[in-house]
Amino acid sequence: MKPARTPRKFVAPVNWGALPKGVYYRQALEEELKPWLVKMYGFHLLKIGNLSAEINLESCAISHQVNVSLAGEPAQVRADPLYLPFAEKSVDACLLAHTLPWCPDPHRLLQEVDRVLIDDGWLVMSGFNPISLLGACKAVPFARRSPAVKSRMFTLTRQFDWLALLNFEVLHYSRFRVLPWTKQGGKLLSAHLPALGCMQLIVARKRTIPLTINPLKQSRSRARVPQAVGATRQS
Repeated sequence: MKPARTPRKFVAPVNWGALPKGVYYRQALEEELKPWLVKMYGFHLLKIGNLSAEINLESCAISHQVNVSLAGEPAQVRADPLYLPFAEKSVDACLLAHTLPWCPDPHRLLQEVDRVLIDDGWLVMSGFNPISLLGACKAVPFARRSPAVKSRMFTLTRQFDWLALLNFEVLHYSRFRVLPWTKQGGKLLSAHLPALGCMQLIVARKRTIPLTINPLKQSRSRARVPQAVGATRQS
């Protein structure tokens, strides 16, 4: 397994149109996200990366949505996603739509997201599935020229481990679009062989564990030692 952190520099696509069949990818991701957008609430939502900025989140109850990226349009905040210019616990939700595939340090990015998210904040991540037809194209020399194939691909299990270390609870995960070159993505195959979907989605929430012990609960739970029969207190 290759390390997640790499000195290699990646150039993220400026929009979904820069990827072959990228518009189909975006539409499929928006459709997969719909059931979860209505469950999110709060005041501030960060769309991190150029591809995240183009995802339609109109059905989300969080109205204040900010696009963050180093370059491209429609960026509203010019910043390195590895060093987000926001205070701790100031954001209610973060969207990383295919942001990890072009990130040189995914661990650092997730740590920054964890820092700015409030307790019980939402994290939505998507990417390409290495165990798919798109992932298999990495072994084909002429297919490696495609930006999607050249991108980094991480398995769901590996991403679950990263989220567990930051105490995120995964509420939903899915894989879809088995056939990456068609508009519908192979609906029949996606229904029966979802594990081979070229796209994957994770919806998680930041959970916190109280580190301070409640004195009242501690005194109640403390076992009382019964006094021995016939024992007297001596001065």
